Amino acid sequence: MASILVVDDEVWIRELLSEILADEGHQVTLAESAGDARRLRERARPDLVLLDIWMPDTDGITLLKEWAASGQLTMPVVMMSGHGTIETAVEATRIGALDFLEKPIALQRLLATVKRALRNTEPAATRPLGLAALGRSAVLADAKKRLSQLALSAAPLLMRGERGMQPELFARLLLSPGAPFQSGSEVLSEPPSELLGRTAGGILFVPDLTKLGRTEQRQLEFLLPRAERHKVRIVGFSPLDMKSLAEKHDFDPELAARLGQLTFKLPALREFSEDVPDLASLMLTQLVEARVCPPKRLSVAALNALRHHSWPGNLVELESVTKDLALTSLEDEIRLEDVERVFGARASPGALPEVAFDRPYREAREAFERLYFEYLLSRENGSMSRVAERSGLERTHLYRKLKALGLPVGRREES
Repeated sequence: MASILVVDDEVWIRELLSEILADEGHQVTLAESAGDARRLRERARPDLVLLDIWMPDTDGITLLKEWAASGQLTMPVVMMSGHGTIETAVEATRIGALDFLEKPIALQRLLATVKRALRNTEPAATRPLGLAALGRSAVLADAKKRLSQLALSAAPLLMRGERGMQPELFARLLLSPGAPFQSGSEVLSEPPSELLGRTAGGILFVPDLTKLGRTEQRQLEFLLPRAERHKVRIVGFSPLDMKSLAEKHDFDPELAARLGQLTFKLPALREFSEDVPDLASLMLTQLVEARVCPPKRLSVAALNALRHHSWPGNLVELESVTKDLALTSLEDEIRLEDVERVFGARASPGALPEVAFDRPYREAREAFERLYFEYLLSRENGSMSRVAERSGLERTHLYRKLKALGLPVGRREES
């Protein structure tokens, strides 16, 4: 017996399909709108979805795209339409639909399609986290536009940024659909001809240049002039500038210069904090789909608290906190109290953050101010009124100061 979700705004079609599928021994759940289908999908993963394209609230193609972007398209979906076109069927298949049924649906065609879709009822592999569907913040939207422009070049690219940013997510934005992507310093130990052949037309990504020894560096140096011939683009990431990379990690300066022909600065997570709620929701969906935790959702207050956190550990820290919340919250809804509990457990009471005293005065002052306001924002849960009161600053001045320091602006209104 399989669990089948039927989504159609016409009641007679829902009832007819329900009766036919129930006679075949399946458990059928009905939804009359995309909104109903969203809520049902959040609670459980059906073995199959029969999804109408034309519905009054949200069309089926849009809902299919939403599930694909959020990592919830882990079950077979068959689209249905009374006046579908070849273009619509092709688009649905491209997004991830298994098949397309034209209304009125012939009984034998329906049963054959359902049988084929249910041959493998194991959940599809959860898609890795991606940035393609994100970009509420101007910072992330701008970064994606610049990467889209950089994707037109075949020259080696060096990504710079803070640790914990998962630079592979940004590197994948350079990739053409279906092109190969090889990642990891360990692949540099493979025979060059095999590695280049397997990566032809795609990207060879080195996630941390600081971890490469002399052997891997020589291999990378050997690959560079041959990569263009195989249409392989080499992209690397370093948390350090090229001078520090050479001085502190014994990295060949000439190789560093060749890798840095083009350089792209990754924004830190605090710089695109508006996207944190979407990122956290995607990460939670992945955990639910992988059966790491039962179905859960983040409340609005919890999402706001995550958005106002300073995230010194960037995406790695956000991923860790989201998993902590998924596994330790007691209710289906993860609340503000859960976020505060997790942050509190990770804090170091009484420990003063370190400030480097060997910096120039202006840099040291800026570092202290950033730590100071990060602390106040965290303590006051992003309340700008209370942060202004604690710091003794007028709110307009406070907004300007936080923006200058690259810190997220908290709540402008108090509830």
